[in-house]
Amino acid sequence: MLENYLPILVFIVLGVLFGVGPLLLSFVLAPNKPDAQKNSPYECGFEAFEDSRMQFDVRFYLVAILFIIFDLEIAFLFPWAIVLSEIGLFGLLSMGVFLSLLVVGFIYEWRKGALEWE
Repeated sequence: MLENYLPILVFIVLGVLFGVGPLLLSFVLAPNKPDAQKNSPYECGFEAFEDSRMQFDVRFYLVAILFIIFDLEIAFLFPWAIVLSEIGLFGLLSMGVFLSLLVVGFIYEWRKGALEWE
């Protein structure tokens, strides 16, 4: 019975060795010569100029929420397209209602100016 699990154990050991081995080798073989420039904070090629706790514009969050909504829409469309022949007209109408609600929300956000930057 235990011999059936031997290949799984071998794969686990090899996976850990391939994952952790290069990391340990890099700590052992890599040169460690820190200087002031290597230890300085780096952000987009220039020094940080403001506090990291500055406030973001609310439009950033609106665009992020819109991205998540339309990303989830695509996640629902793929399984629906696969089983469309099985669910028939009811599935087609329900997806039409779902998509129309998303389009109405998108048009609302567009009219409110949430997608325009100054």
